[in-house]
Amino acid sequence: MAARVGVAVRVVSGSPPPPGWAGKVWAMAQGVAAAGECGYLLFTDADIAVEPGVVADLVRAAVADDRALVSQMALLRAETGWERWIVPAFVYFFAQLYPFRRVGRPRARTAAAAGGCMLIRREVLAAAGGLERIAGARIDDVALARLLKRGPARARCWLGFTTRVHSRRPYPGLGGLWDMIARSAYTQLRYSPALLAGTVAGLSWLYLLPPLATIGGLAAAAAGPAAWWCAGAGLAGWAVMAVTYLPVLRLYRLSPLRAPCLPLIALLYAAMTVDSARRHRAGRGGEWKGRAVSPVRYRG
Repeated sequence: MAARVGVAVRVVSGSPPPPGWAGKVWAMAQGVAAAGECGYLLFTDADIAVEPGVVADLVRAAVADDRALVSQMALLRAETGWERWIVPAFVYFFAQLYPFRRVGRPRARTAAAAGGCMLIRREVLAAAGGLERIAGARIDDVALARLLKRGPARARCWLGFTTRVHSRRPYPGLGGLWDMIARSAYTQLRYSPALLAGTVAGLSWLYLLPPLATIGGLAAAAAGPAAWWCAGAGLAGWAVMAVTYLPVLRLYRLSPLRAPCLPLIALLYAAMTVDSARRHRAGRGGEWKGRAVSPVRYRG
């Protein structure tokens, strides 16, 4: 039986968040309260544009595959020079951190969603305790996915790419992109210096070591076979990372020649992550659009 899909839009006058609530989660909660009786809720952002038919397709997919959460990562804007370098890498690293296939596996603990487009079955959200359970979450999409998938509901979730949901938010310069990453990177690491050190070490090992080994091996080629082996191993690792980056570059219709530059972008991301921790220690953690927010733990 085909699912009948109806979409209702209503403008809600919001109120400031109460103590303990993150601003976006409180806005979502007010939307849920205003929605009335409905089977599904669509959470999105003000800068997101959705093509006709997308919502209906999301509902049909959720019903057909019995998913309580269906999320699609919006196609972020990549028009300026810095956007073309930073944005695809942001999507790539997100997918490395939260492999989409594992998100869709019911028995896997990996849980994530993309906040620009999240379709939620209302009854499952209520059974999980509602948005009150993640009231203070600064990374609301991942927190919501964890609540649904790992909570009492053990809900089935799905996360994927799309070219039919677009973000219109511009980041014309490096400063805006840097702030976008730095405002939440240390939050993602749960404000842990150990996880920060591990992340920086991991980025260096995976993305910086191969090109350094390649260059160092070639520079010392006269030293003998060991140098050639070092260069060959580094080049192989460099090639593997470049190949894994190609699907994201194709998604954004960018030249594959950008793929070998991934180590330099990873170095930038490591610097942004360290700066995120520095801002937190300076009392500027979560600063966005001139506003700083203090870390709040959620009850997930």
